[in-house]
Amino acid sequence: MDIKRLIAVARGDEPADLLFRNARVVNTFTAEIEETHVAIAEGRVAGLGEYTAAQQVVDLRGRHLTPGLIDGHVHVESSYLNIDQYARAVVPRGTLALMTDLHENANVAGLKGMRYVLDGARGLPLDIFVMAPSCVPATDLETSGATLGPKELAQAMRWRGVLGLGEMMNFPGVIQASDDTVAKAQAAGRRVKDGHAPKVRGKALNAYLAPLIGSDHETTSYDEGLEKLRRGMHLMIREGSTEKNLEELLLLVTNETYHRCLLVVDDRNAKDLLHDGDLDAVVRKAIRLGLDPIRAIQLATLNPARYFRLEGYGAVAPGYVANLLVVEDLTSFDLRQVYYRGRLVAQEGKPLFQTRVRPSTGLRNTVRVKPFTVADLSLRAGTAEEAPVIEIVPGQIVTRWLWERPLRRSGAVVADVERDLLKLVVVERHHETGNVGVGLVKGLGLKRGAIATSFAHDSHNIVAAGVGDEDIYAAAQEVMRNQGGLVVVVEGRVVGSLPLPIAGLLSPEPLEQVAAALEDLERHVRALGCQVPSPFSVLSFLALPVIPELKLTDKGLVDVMQGKLLVH
Repeated sequence: MDIKRLIAVARGDEPADLLFRNARVVNTFTAEIEETHVAIAEGRVAGLGEYTAAQQVVDLRGRHLTPGLIDGHVHVESSYLNIDQYARAVVPRGTLALMTDLHENANVAGLKGMRYVLDGARGLPLDIFVMAPSCVPATDLETSGATLGPKELAQAMRWRGVLGLGEMMNFPGVIQASDDTVAKAQAAGRRVKDGHAPKVRGKALNAYLAPLIGSDHETTSYDEGLEKLRRGMHLMIREGSTEKNLEELLLLVTNETYHRCLLVVDDRNAKDLLHDGDLDAVVRKAIRLGLDPIRAIQLATLNPARYFRLEGYGAVAPGYVANLLVVEDLTSFDLRQVYYRGRLVAQEGKPLFQTRVRPSTGLRNTVRVKPFTVADLSLRAGTAEEAPVIEIVPGQIVTRWLWERPLRRSGAVVADVERDLLKLVVVERHHETGNVGVGLVKGLGLKRGAIATSFAHDSHNIVAAGVGDEDIYAAAQEVMRNQGGLVVVVEGRVVGSLPLPIAGLLSPEPLEQVAAALEDLERHVRALGCQVPSPFSVLSFLALPVIPELKLTDKGLVDVMQGKLLVH
């Protein structure tokens, strides 16, 4: 950037590269609408005011000009898309910068998995900032493909665009001041430290915040969110494919607290990105729920920029990066044009930039499973009358812990369709350990068949659920044959699949093809009786042992709040 030329354009002594005339600028500093002209030079905003000379002039005729959206917490891998296709999905929706820890790829392939995404993002009109993943693996209660300790985190901290420490998911470890978590917090120094503290309250919350962890995106209730705001946390209000927290938490956004609140998506799959949108959909929903449009824009632009210390982001102001959106009407937040560093990159929801699916040989063949049989999926009945059950909570990734009297047959616990108690299985897929976790899940609603996925937060072992062991086995075997992916099986026959051969997480195919395949899979799952929205996303969180209350990993059932395997 030629700073002297930028200043000269700001003075009005040189022509701008681009001039927006008759703009209604959304001022995120003062929550005003300014009717003015905006001069752009060197990919930055040179100034607002009476500018006339420019190489290119765009008359907005009273349309709004807002900063580009900034997603403060997102796992880009949850889209199932290669990063170039992810950009095709989100840039036309107005997301021009994001914070991600890449811990999905990192849990499979370590630093190499992170570099794969970052190298593929070069040249895309999307600013990707990284929070070094603090929990690879999240705990020792599951088996992951890689381990990142303080040494590896220190290495990642030296990479360009790494802002701080990613979500501290091992909240029991932080609260108990384990050597590992303390060392990771110290490795971040004075950088931003993101949090992950579901249902952590009282003295436990005080202990969690002592290392100056600054945010939380796992809050699901008003009272919990208020306590975290009172204790100094930034509240990331999440609305993803399965995590629906916006409606509950929006009442916490007041004139006194809004500056400490951010809108984020956390996890959105390709289908939702294509048809519903990205962070723009969260902004629109917040407005529909009653939030002032300018306030909603502040929560998705200036607030994340300030929290993450992104100088020059989050506003339309002199010297700020010219990541800009042209919006017809703020209430409906309908995007007309998207500018990245002063260059038009999307119009009417369509990308205007070129992408290509990049080769991915480095992260292929990561699904390595020790051979097992249907008999290995058996769940022995034991002597206790009741068994622990994971209950799905609609619209959330937290689960309830139930005790139920299961259906028994020949000394084994089997699925009970009438009571919606299905078998749940987790198969280790990184090191051929032979680990197979087996349990029960309630809330999927399948009447027959089985579904399986290798995209399973955070260690991404194979997770399958179904009515019969034979179908569960067949679904897991198909995931293995595809070297990762999503699968639906009925009566031993594969009726639908979406291969994810890149790290067992990502597809090399275009956005539209991945979204269509996911829609087809979900139609099959609905036909089997499951009415849960985004069933594969729901399934992917049932093995995450840092989200309360009860989860299943390859090592067995996990009591999340106690941070230990359940013995029963």
